Amino acid sequence: MKHLEGKVALVTGATRGIGRGIAIGLCEAGATVYITGRSLNNSSSDGVSGSLSETKSAVEEVGGVCIPVQVDHSDDEQVRLLFDRIQDEQNGQLDLLVNNAYSGVQAIKDAHGQPFWDSEPSLWDASNNVGLRSHYVASVFAARMMTKRNSGLICTISSWGGMSYIFDTAYGVGKAACDRLAANMAVELKPHNVTSVSIWPGIVGTELFSSFASEMNQTNATENNFSFLSDRYNWETPLFTGRAIAALACDPNVIQHTGRVQIVAELAKKYNLVDENGDRPASLRSLRFVLPAALPVLRKYSWLIPDIKLPWSLLLLNALGSPKI
Repeated sequence: MKHLEGKVALVTGATRGIGRGIAIGLCEAGATVYITGRSLNNSSSDGVSGSLSETKSAVEEVGGVCIPVQVDHSDDEQVRLLFDRIQDEQNGQLDLLVNNAYSGVQAIKDAHGQPFWDSEPSLWDASNNVGLRSHYVASVFAARMMTKRNSGLICTISSWGGMSYIFDTAYGVGKAACDRLAANMAVELKPHNVTSVSIWPGIVGTELFSSFASEMNQTNATENNFSFLSDRYNWETPLFTGRAIAALACDPNVIQHTGRVQIVAELAKKYNLVDENGDRPASLRSLRFVLPAALPVLRKYSWLIPDIKLPWSLLLLNALGSPKI
């Protein structure tokens, strides 16, 4: 059903990957969705094609309304003009912002396996300029529109890397900061009935991450603790995140979630959603994922394992490396 009909959304970084999946998911639900990216027409970077026109075509296949706007999110003036355009075209209405733009994947791939001191300091900017900083800038302009209407939802795409070491130091610090950004914005936005949450997808089979996993398959990394990457075990599609955000945006009590991390697989379970292929991947803190990830022989029988969430306290004591007090 078109539960978001009449709503206006903006998804940044939607030329491919999770951004494209989110745009499709929101359009499935009936929203009018603005999408941004650096490439308007067919292009290729990092060896993977992607453009706003391709996303627009994918959205139209599900009967959605999509408005592509070419924006480089490292340029604050281009971002300001984007929001001015939405303000003018939608009479000040913006119901949902999804902060997704990110340009650090290739840098992460290039630095894979190196300690931070052997990488160039520019790795930080590649991970956190169009990423953390651009999320803050977009949120500033979105909040100016949303607070005037006393309504809105800001979703900042983060990851489990904000809680545990994944990929490299710059990546993890950036994701932890995204979570803090969402939480701190929530404090100031709540009196205006605007919700701010951090979204944690699971292992998403984007074009770039699939390529990354294939390369990792040639190393020892996937022969030991990370074989679930090469096996593509419990992977999600980008559309799964889109459907989860659409369901969250439809929730009349969404403000109750403000300031908190929202795990895509757990939202899917709560709202009875399925992925593109009809499956429902487990949360990365569910026994249904944790046990087969550690014991590959169980992967064929994962459906027999209870979908029970491990408590945060146990994760912090054991597997994850969040800062200790």
